[in-house]
Amino acid sequence: MTYPLPALVNGRPDALISPAERGLAYGDGVFRTLPVIQGKPQVWPLHYAKLNGDCCRLSLACPSAAALLEDIQQLYADQGTGVAKIIITRGAGGRGYAISPEVQSTRIVMRTAMPDYPSQYGQTGVHLTLCNLRLAHQPRLAGIKHLNRLENVLARMEWQDPDIFDGLLLDQQGSVIEGTMSNILLRFDARLLTPDLKNCGVEGVTRDRILKLAPALGLQADISDISLDQLMQADEVILCNSLFGAWQVASFNGKTWQSQPLAEQLRNLLQEQHEID
Repeated sequence: MTYPLPALVNGRPDALISPAERGLAYGDGVFRTLPVIQGKPQVWPLHYAKLNGDCCRLSLACPSAAALLEDIQQLYADQGTGVAKIIITRGAGGRGYAISPEVQSTRIVMRTAMPDYPSQYGQTGVHLTLCNLRLAHQPRLAGIKHLNRLENVLARMEWQDPDIFDGLLLDQQGSVIEGTMSNILLRFDARLLTPDLKNCGVEGVTRDRILKLAPALGLQADISDISLDQLMQADEVILCNSLFGAWQVASFNGKTWQSQPLAEQLRNLLQEQHEID
């Protein structure tokens, strides 16, 4: 399916990206991806707050929420359902790393179809593999969804098996960090843990939402350093992101987990919050 307006650059459907764009040359920018249901971006205030926070971390001018909402509304004028990807770059500048004071940020908003995930993922869970690539530590960039995702690209190249949904990424010390396209949560009895992302990794909106929703399910949520051995001892392992919500890991690294209710409970709570927001 094609759309009349698949993308806007600075609010225009006919605009082009400059060859001098720092987002292309250096990955100098940030992005966020969110579902749009019947023309309405889901939990928009949280996604915009994350986008704005990431921009601030890079001293990058963030467009107003109103400007970005207008772009999304143009792309979804048919009240359709799909994915909105927002990219904010430093803008077009001269050669070299130094930033000219005249450079102005570029905003790109794209519309794509919602991923067609197999329906059984919600019932039987997904399969996870261990990536060989190890994430580098860089506290200045930790948590930010910046445009340099080469580590994720290289990690995703490690498997071709369509039955594997995602790959687990560890850091240089062997600590559990995240999936290539998801955050990870572990349940130990009534305690829900997610990795500390102070040195690397992306702080996803759905991860934050689940940590706040956990008490409603009688769970104590904590952020902690997590080893691979600890993960293997978890009662449940959950992957999450903004497009699929939460899915249980059915198998990983030679271990299988029986189907359990937490992922479905989280999806239901996330959906209820969608409707409120």
